[in-house]
Amino acid sequence: MKNLFVGNMSFQTTESDLRALFEPFGQIARVHVAMDRETGRSRGFAFVEMPNDAEAAKAIAGLDGKDVGGRNLKVNEARPKTEGSAPRGPRPGGDRGGNNRSGGDRGGNERGGGGRGRFSNEDYREAARQPREPRW
Repeated sequence: MKNLFVGNMSFQTTESDLRALFEPFGQIARVHVAMDRETGRSRGFAFVEMPNDAEAAKAIAGLDGKDVGGRNLKVNEARPKTEGSAPRGPRPGGDRGGNNRSGGDRGGNERGGGGRGRFSNEDYREAARQPREPRW
């Protein structure tokens, strides 16, 4: 049983489209298109399980780089998920707006804020607040 990763897909590509694309190469056990939980639209990649390893190798050779929906597909053998892979759910260290509510250390910084070059309220916690300039 080979699990194939199919990347760089058009967001309109469906499971039935992928099944039709892979069927000429052999039997397909399962097709899973990754969907965004919030928007309900495709994330642009999928997994196709093929029970026969030789057929999976033919599918990789035949479909890798093929133009489908205006995009060149990337097809290869899927790597198993490792312990160090991205965790599911919210990211540690706060939301994307730079508000680090969790406290704690981010990226080895001494006071925690500023991960990946962004500003955080923690960077300025001890600083005296400056009066705002009036808006007229």
